[in-house]
Amino acid sequence: MQPLVAPVAALEPEELVRTARHAVLSGIGEEGQRRLNAAHVTIIGAGGLGSPVLLALAAAGIGTITVIDDDIVELTNLQRQLAHRVEDIGALKTASAERAITALAPHTVVTQVPEHLDADNAERLLTGADVVVDTSDSFSTRRDVAAAAEALGLPLVWGAVQEWHAQATVFWSAPPEGEPVVLADLFPLGTEGEPPSCAQVGVLGALCVQVGGLLAGEVLKLLSGAGEPLLGRLAVIDALTSRQHEIPIRPASTATRAVRA
Repeated sequence: MQPLVAPVAALEPEELVRTARHAVLSGIGEEGQRRLNAAHVTIIGAGGLGSPVLLALAAAGIGTITVIDDDIVELTNLQRQLAHRVEDIGALKTASAERAITALAPHTVVTQVPEHLDADNAERLLTGADVVVDTSDSFSTRRDVAAAAEALGLPLVWGAVQEWHAQATVFWSAPPEGEPVVLADLFPLGTEGEPPSCAQVGVLGALCVQVGGLLAGEVLKLLSGAGEPLLGRLAVIDALTSRQHEIPIRPASTATRAVRA
């Protein structure tokens, strides 16, 4: 696919040095790094998946990162939410996320949005992003994020982790190539239900890091034009057996989607 964003004219000297290993990486290079610097990525959730995503994207040199999360840091978060520290307990996760991002990448502009995203504000909160990353753990929130991204024509990098298992994919209602693939193609309306919480069934912290890195890689590919994104393919990970496989996501017809809606 073609890159999503045009590159900035030049990087700051310190940023050139900090991201030098991208400048020699096939598929990104110096121009691709300038594209990353021009990009705006919005992340829903600064928890188990959101933490490694925002850290990886900050380290990669994304120019603007918006973090949407209305929760505060708790001690039980620290088993898997690597952006936060003991001293952050009681603070907003967005504030803790900004501290972590700035410590890695001082040139990255961070916007904190300590709001609960819902159907009423989702389009407003996602407007202006080049890519949206949904790491939320509520399916109602996932529906609202997906509907807004679909309406805005934004690529949506999507992931979910529970216990020892994970899924990751890319949805996009208006891709420049191929057919649109949206959340309803994977989970038709009324079929998904709400998953149990981490407090009920647990989650492997290391798997959050693995999947967060995968999601961040999808963002970087979309922005730079490198490689092949997971659009139309669902990556399924079983950490207990160390197996990963793919399931094709077949786009439903427009008529079928209208009936589901």
